[in-house]
Amino acid sequence: MSLLVVGSVAFDSVETPFGKVEEVLGGSALYFSASASYFTDVKLVAVVGDDFPEEPVSFLKSRNVDVAGLSRAAGKTFRWKGEYGFDLSEAKTLETHLNVFSDFKPELPESYRDSKHVFLANIDPDIQLDVLKQVRNPEFVAMDTMNFWITGKPNELRRTLEHIDMLVINEGEARALAGESNIVKAAAAIMSYGPKHLVVKRGEYGALLFSGDDVFFAPAYPLEAVFDPTGAGDTFAGGMIGYLVHRGDRKASIMRMATVLGCVMASFVVERFSFDALRKLDDQAIRHRFDQFRGLVSFDHLHELDGK
Repeated sequence: MSLLVVGSVAFDSVETPFGKVEEVLGGSALYFSASASYFTDVKLVAVVGDDFPEEPVSFLKSRNVDVAGLSRAAGKTFRWKGEYGFDLSEAKTLETHLNVFSDFKPELPESYRDSKHVFLANIDPDIQLDVLKQVRNPEFVAMDTMNFWITGKPNELRRTLEHIDMLVINEGEARALAGESNIVKAAAAIMSYGPKHLVVKRGEYGALLFSGDDVFFAPAYPLEAVFDPTGAGDTFAGGMIGYLVHRGDRKASIMRMATVLGCVMASFVVERFSFDALRKLDDQAIRHRFDQFRGLVSFDHLHELDGK
């Protein structure tokens, strides 16, 4: 089983109350691929400039990420600069330089066109739909989006949503997309657009899964040190969808397990700047933190609620 992801690879400059970094590796496809690679093989589609180093490409290859779809174009790689206050839930964008990403029109390698599992990271919904048209017969398609597309290309986004199985967005985006302040009503509205499953990322408060009639909440892991939340949402999606592909099943118990594993992977990445934490993970560390999550949310040891 393998998983096709289409998105961005970038250089990020980030400042938080706990430190500052310049031009470190980032981008939705990079975080997603690194996270998902702990559960399944990944096929990556993105574009970088001729200034992009070979070392991160070698790292991705070492994680069984197929980079045949990672193209190089003349010019500079996409760059983003942002900062966070003590409320790490939202970044303030200071600079965005799309560079070669501004002309990104993915052409899937022939070997990618039979992919059964697809993740469309946060890019123009027209491009997302064009990518889907190049995949012959996908079995499961998930995607991300953002307020820029929700308000700027609402009709195009709705057309794309008709062709996907799962949408992964944050709480504010869910409310904006549905035009509903109540998140349960918003979920029902969004699922009526096409997706069978909706995951609402809630930052430091975890994630909500709406899957048919099943609703599940997974908390975020309580950490003493959170240095950089950049890429946490893409890391979450990589862990969750990578596990779903690994299991080859989307019954309720597996969907819930995948949601927790998404939170597990996101909890690692925020402890370091860039995706450095994902470079050093192993199965034992993932399993250990998953066991800690289980203890965090388990009710099995509690007594039955007494009556009056």
